[in-house]
Amino acid sequence: MSDLRRRVQVCAPFTLLREGLLDHFTRHGLNPEIGIDAGAIERYSPQDFAEVAEALRRHRLTVTLHAPFVDLSAGSSDPAIRAVTRRRFDELIDLVPLFRPATVVAHAGYDWQRYEYFRGAWLDHSVTFWSAVAERLNREGCRLMLENVYEQGPNEILELFDRLRSQGVGLCLDCGHLTAFGRTPIEAWLGVLGPFIGQLHLHDNGGKKDDHLALGRGRIDFRPLFAFLKAERPRPPVVTMEVHRPDDIWASLEYLERLWPWET
Repeated sequence: MSDLRRRVQVCAPFTLLREGLLDHFTRHGLNPEIGIDAGAIERYSPQDFAEVAEALRRHRLTVTLHAPFVDLSAGSSDPAIRAVTRRRFDELIDLVPLFRPATVVAHAGYDWQRYEYFRGAWLDHSVTFWSAVAERLNREGCRLMLENVYEQGPNEILELFDRLRSQGVGLCLDCGHLTAFGRTPIEAWLGVLGPFIGQLHLHDNGGKKDDHLALGRGRIDFRPLFAFLKAERPRPPVVTMEVHRPDDIWASLEYLERLWPWET
């Protein structure tokens, strides 16, 4: 498990890291995917962020970042909402030189219940927004990953990734969201969006809500995903365990070790 531990990320809100969880991550050699939400941006100073980043660097831990998402929409038809979204991402990108993340994960943001009748406008606004974000991140040596959340199937966001291809934007495939909110089996997602996969968010659930359980504690069968990746990828994508209880980290690592098809 110790070797695999160095190959994966574990989700951790910045607030929890700053308020005590940082010691747990550094002591156990856990690579964090740091969730930086609006509350953290408003509450903490540049020095607070710098101190956490330096501690992680001192312990040679790999960092990925998760962008703010609550109440934000890159594809909104309302220019005021897009402006607030842009402001929050500007604030996040200002932190990238401190943390030097391998990736920044953001929600792709398509929800058919909100955007079905404005799909073209949503797509155009999203492409404009994410192109600018990806360009800035690329200059920092960091890759933008867009994550599925409420999308019912892969075709809802296929054109988004096609139009962002030149920017190197990847898909963060979230298996928990796919199971809880999607209406399409994972095999279909892999067939349509497989070439764009650059990162995985792994957590389990019972199929009805976004539980973020330890791997193996819900109903998700991860075997088709890893069989696909083993056949298609000589090296793993970035893998993040998005379990929400610290105790679930170890159970998930043990489960993942049985599935991991690459050398550790």
